[in-house]
Amino acid sequence: MPTLFDPARFGDITLANRVVMAPLTRNRASPGHVPNALMARYYAQRAGSGLIITEGTPIAPMGHGYLDTPGLHDDAQVQGWRVVTSAVHAAGGRIVAQIWHVGRISHTSLLPGGVAPISPSAIPARSKTFTSKGFENVSAPRAMTLDEVRAAVTQFRDAAVRAMEAGFDGVEVHGANGYLVEQFLRDSLNTRSDIYGGGMAQRVSFAVEVMEAIAAAIGAGRTGLRISPVTPANDASPDSDAQALFEHLMIRLAPLKLAFIEVVEGSTGAARDNLPFDYEALHRIYKTANPLGGWILNNGYTRALALQAVAEGRADAISFGRPSIANPDLARRLLLDAPLNVADRATFYGGAEAGYTDYAAME
Repeated sequence: MPTLFDPARFGDITLANRVVMAPLTRNRASPGHVPNALMARYYAQRAGSGLIITEGTPIAPMGHGYLDTPGLHDDAQVQGWRVVTSAVHAAGGRIVAQIWHVGRISHTSLLPGGVAPISPSAIPARSKTFTSKGFENVSAPRAMTLDEVRAAVTQFRDAAVRAMEAGFDGVEVHGANGYLVEQFLRDSLNTRSDIYGGGMAQRVSFAVEVMEAIAAAIGAGRTGLRISPVTPANDASPDSDAQALFEHLMIRLAPLKLAFIEVVEGSTGAARDNLPFDYEALHRIYKTANPLGGWILNNGYTRALALQAVAEGRADAISFGRPSIANPDLARRLLLDAPLNVADRATFYGGAEAGYTDYAAME
């Protein structure tokens, strides 16, 4: 079996190793949601990881839900991202854009004209988001019209096309953590009565249409998806039958032969001692149809757990969140079993160089 430090190929994306930088919201984009030179330096510093998955990158103005997140919905943003991807490639790295629509997890102050957020159903979230005033309660959403649902599919596709124009090696759709894609999936968040609501076959339709549209536009070999079957993040109550729901989703996506799936095990950011879900069942469905696709596991992995998961064939790669923030040379540190820097939570969201590009690499 391969090790965590062996090369890999996920679809059309080659990785020098199987250490992946997880998507991490950092809120440091310039006005207009434009990526900047500071972000380019941050990502280039971490090019030693086999694959970088960027911070969530909204696909449309209505897709934003946090202050100063970079977008992928206009030309200036594409140009800004091109600086980032060029820096990462010059450093020998591979980088994909995580494309994102937050749905109901937003605030009127962050949306065009101060309008309400949109979601499959008008179910308010007991959650907070990061605004110019700090962390505030999210605003109550309204239900999307059928035309708006179909427009969102198109916006995901168009953002993927822009990502390729910006020089990315591919995209990952953010289908996790209680954002728009997952809002359609879970029966606790989707009470629609049209073709996108009701039984699980209808509730997965939005996710499947998004993935089909992107795969047709840029190639399935450059398209990935992040899922979090049981996390309660952002007040996302579990589906009444999460196991059946996500197995059905994997079956529906199987014909596409996507480049990779990234799976958040358990509750995002929580301990790993209680994982009430059969993740291996999803893995088997995915690999049976797509043996060359990548299966990336995430959430609280230590070096020992990551080595074991890859060696046992339960994962093709492991994505690391907070360790990637604090250790620009994470893959090298893991290879040498060297001590890790500890991330400063106070500098996670917003700011400048401090807690962003000033973490020291090994000599």
